[in-house]
Amino acid sequence: MTRREALSHPLAIAGVVITTVAAVLFITLLLAALAGMLTNPYAGLIVLIGIPALFVLGLLLIPLGVWRQHRNQLRHPGAVVDWPVVDLRVQGVRRTTLLIVALTSVNIVIVLLAGYGSLHAMESPIFCGQTCHTPMRPQFTAWRAGPHARVACVDCHIGEGAKGFVHAKAGGVRQLVELATNSYSRPIPPGAAMPPGAQARTCGTCHQPGRPVGDRLRVIREYADDEANAETVTTLQMHVRGASSPSPGPAIHHHADPGLSMEYVATDAERKTIPYIKVTDASGQVREYRAPDTTDQMISSGSRHTMDCIDCHNTVGHPFAQTPEQAVDQAMAAEPAARAIPFARREGIRLVKESYASREAAERAIDEGLRGFYQARGSVDPKAVAQTVSAIQNAYRRNVFPAMKVTFGSYPTNRGHTTSDGCFRCHDESHTTADGKTISADCELCHKQLDGS
Repeated sequence: MTRREALSHPLAIAGVVITTVAAVLFITLLLAALAGMLTNPYAGLIVLIGIPALFVLGLLLIPLGVWRQHRNQLRHPGAVVDWPVVDLRVQGVRRTTLLIVALTSVNIVIVLLAGYGSLHAMESPIFCGQTCHTPMRPQFTAWRAGPHARVACVDCHIGEGAKGFVHAKAGGVRQLVELATNSYSRPIPPGAAMPPGAQARTCGTCHQPGRPVGDRLRVIREYADDEANAETVTTLQMHVRGASSPSPGPAIHHHADPGLSMEYVATDAERKTIPYIKVTDASGQVREYRAPDTTDQMISSGSRHTMDCIDCHNTVGHPFAQTPEQAVDQAMAAEPAARAIPFARREGIRLVKESYASREAAERAIDEGLRGFYQARGSVDPKAVAQTVSAIQNAYRRNVFPAMKVTFGSYPTNRGHTTSDGCFRCHDESHTTADGKTISADCELCHKQLDGS
């Protein structure tokens, strides 16, 4: 059997075509990536995985077609299958060839445009939160209401380099299988999609914790359950100063000092229990802190980590209210009408705390509960009641998702210490060095309370 005969099987022809097209696409997109035209992290999925996979498929089809053609020749020895003769001296053949070349060029342009559109769609938060990832509805809702609402998901959730790419794609394949088989966790585990060891570089593309900054004021408004919804205001002077700040004294971003290396060992997946901490300063001096009754075996069997941004700011991208009280207080602080009607806080918390089968059921119950309560009182402005109903419903829908078993406290925050151990995982004055030094639990290391009312 001649080479022409071997390659004349439809599978072999398809393999040649697929391989050729894939090669052209790969070279074209690779040049585009090198020229800086493809900056999205998902571009690697197409350029480095999708198209090469197509190229390999074409290569596999060629020998398969040759083998099938060989079998056909053995079964029909008299049959002769040959390639058509392409004689460019014939005008009709030339026209047909030019038409095929033109259509192929158009197809390549179409595929490139479709590929670019697909990449653009996959990088959007809509794709992550609504189009494909239904289980991510809680995170998507919290993201839209948080400080990073203009930052695309892929900017934080895909790490740098090949390691970050592989980690993200492997996680994506696993999540796709879980979605297809309805076997995903409810709720989604905290921090499940963050690239390991890349948080500081990821956050550092926008934030510079080492730069000199002044203190910041944080105002916390809380309300009482009395008829007047009495307001208490706590004003904290947050010592945010970076490592290079000229202001004296310790500060929050001391942890991000590039001259320090902070390592720790956690004995649980949530990193709530930290028995061992190792701090290495710029001169190479090492201090090792151990919690009481910590053994070498506990240290060796625990998971070792280098302290990173999200060890404290673990919910900054997807902030949830930690308690019903916190959610209602935030809603009332943003809605003057709710603060003006009697017992709004008490009734709002009562309704938000209830367990509901669905979001729709919760919204109906909140609406009926508040309207019924104020209708019985008679003298309350109906417009203020409607605004309060909307505020309390929003407090619920932003934080509770029955279908995903997400409720208050499902995603504890480490930025602070009022609703979880947070800072006190390390700053508890029980972690001690061999010479008796401890990690201070003094709150004014990080903030100072200016007043309270």
